[in-house]
Amino acid sequence: MKTIFSIEDEESLVSLLEYNIKSAGYKFDFSLNGYDGMLRIQELKPDLILLDRMLPDIEGTEICKFIRSKKEIQRIPVIMLTAKGEEEDLLQGFDNGADDYLIKPFSPKELLARISALLRRSNESSVTSKLKYGNIVMDTDMHRVYCCDKETKLGPREYRILEFLMKNPGRVYSRQQLLDAVWGTNVYITDRTIDVHIRRLRKALSVSEECKVIRTIRSSGYSLDDKN
Repeated sequence: MKTIFSIEDEESLVSLLEYNIKSAGYKFDFSLNGYDGMLRIQELKPDLILLDRMLPDIEGTEICKFIRSKKEIQRIPVIMLTAKGEEEDLLQGFDNGADDYLIKPFSPKELLARISALLRRSNESSVTSKLKYGNIVMDTDMHRVYCCDKETKLGPREYRILEFLMKNPGRVYSRQQLLDAVWGTNVYITDRTIDVHIRRLRKALSVSEECKVIRTIRSSGYSLDDKN
């Protein structure tokens, strides 16, 4: 049985989460403050984390960065829950490693759908530990990328974009398709956000000419293609 762990200071919301998540067949555990939650995550190693953006003792984005920095827990999916719905706030959460975002108030049905989708995606990504395209190698267990045998540092979103493209080489994806695949559906950010992350990804891969494989397809989108 999968375990869902919540870090949330609103006790009424915790009760609602517990009822719906247990009713859906998952185990549920929680912490009412951030620092305790960080310790509990390392002990429990849950299958998915629900993380409040605004906690009284520490920002949820800082907890997300902490999770992504620890080898033993860095692959746990994180859904950030927040009352902040501005695009800048969403991007900050994603840039710090959140896998999905849900704006309060939200329906339990939508939350459970997001949980199910993320757990399914997490299971699929764990099947293959290494992806290879040309001179680029991605170790999905260690969350590391190598270009011509040299490690290349990527941000969480750039990593996810590259992982998606490496699993589907040669195919052309529109900005919206990449947003849906990497950020999830029902996230209200502009598709031009993809352009920003593609630029960052290209810059990271530009250490070698042989790793410059992200192609812009005019009026269509982006593709992983090593053709010059």
